[in-house]
Amino acid sequence: MSLLDWFKKNKDKMPNKRTVWGRGILVFENTSEVIRAEDILKSEGWQVRVMGPPPEIRTGCDLVIEVPLIEELNILRTLKESGVEPLQSVPVNSPLLKPVDLFQVKDMDGYLMVRAANMKLTLNKNTRTIVNVSGGGCPDVPYLGQELVGKRLDLCDHPRLIGHTLCGYALQLAFEEMQRQCTPS
Repeated sequence: MSLLDWFKKNKDKMPNKRTVWGRGILVFENTSEVIRAEDILKSEGWQVRVMGPPPEIRTGCDLVIEVPLIEELNILRTLKESGVEPLQSVPVNSPLLKPVDLFQVKDMDGYLMVRAANMKLTLNKNTRTIVNVSGGGCPDVPYLGQELVGKRLDLCDHPRLIGHTLCGYALQLAFEEMQRQCTPS
């Protein structure tokens, strides 16, 4: 069997772009650093995702940033220049080190609920009106609920603009995922 034949036969077993082999995670001391690093990296054009850390490397911060390993040195240099350095950078080369997806989506009789980390956002699918904000334990959650419930998804403020805690950040992630879920494909 030629090498080309072997590749054709085993193409389904070959890693694709999104396999864990090409990704790494940046671990930070606290959530504020994760949020700041995400803003910096996205403004520089990198495709990064905030995720939950695998249990093996939890440090007290409930979030990590998943990055393309091939860009790791450039990413670390950019973060260092911006004054936000991760505690560690870990290649994701084992299923046990895979970061945890923060989102859970439930479709329930005319309502759609998106959970991101500890925050939940529920929407009436017909009117696209936010009907509930729940979760967390941060002091700004009641205020976020007051500002969002009863408003259309496309006409309300982004939670990140009016909340200032991890709960506000998680609600922003749920809000963005809800927008993705509600956008026709």
